[in-house]
Amino acid sequence: MLTTIGFDADDTLWQNEAFFRLTQDRFARLLERYADPHHLAERLEAAERRNLGHYGFGVKGFTLSMIETAIEVTDARVPASVIGDIVAAGREMLEHPIELLPHVRATVTTLAADYRVVLITKGDLLDQERKLAQSGLGDLFDAVEIVSHKTADSYRAIFARHGTGADQAMMVGNSLKSDVIPALESGAWGVHVPHGPTWALEAADPPTGHRRFHELADLGALPALVESLRPGRNG
Repeated sequence: MLTTIGFDADDTLWQNEAFFRLTQDRFARLLERYADPHHLAERLEAAERRNLGHYGFGVKGFTLSMIETAIEVTDARVPASVIGDIVAAGREMLEHPIELLPHVRATVTTLAADYRVVLITKGDLLDQERKLAQSGLGDLFDAVEIVSHKTADSYRAIFARHGTGADQAMMVGNSLKSDVIPALESGAWGVHVPHGPTWALEAADPPTGHRRFHELADLGALPALVESLRPGRNG
């Protein structure tokens, strides 16, 4: 019996990764005198992996990793103006208007009528709160959880706190690594809704064959899937 549905935020409810890609392209243009784009991308990814435990997920950690990479690839000769441009790019990301993805409002509204719906996201607290406030979706959620990492244990705790346990819960998101696989490990359903390119640090193989794993083309198909899992249905 399904009682609780968790939703990821970035690239599940609204655009996110596309802005990171655009900023990374801008970063490459700023450093084109010092490194070719492919090498720079590799160095930036290495910095992000190295810094994840220090800065966490989000724009601020990404901006600091860009600054660190710029210092490294220029042997500490990066002009102050370039550092200023990187900081400005990060600030613009933090100020970018929210763009809801297709079917989001209708889907969340429909499911909120019959289920507990919980927003479960990771990243910078202030930035995620800003996005939720600008999205206009805040009143639809019974609870909001902004966490440092998404693990099986964190899902169990969240679904126990805001629902009737992970075995009666579902997690919906665009990331197999963060949204789906640990949710399945916790005992919940895991629904993958792919959206655009996947950040390298979120790449994972789909858990094909798991009885509680589902993949949807878009969020508009979620209500029908949920309906199919009602007792007595073919789920």
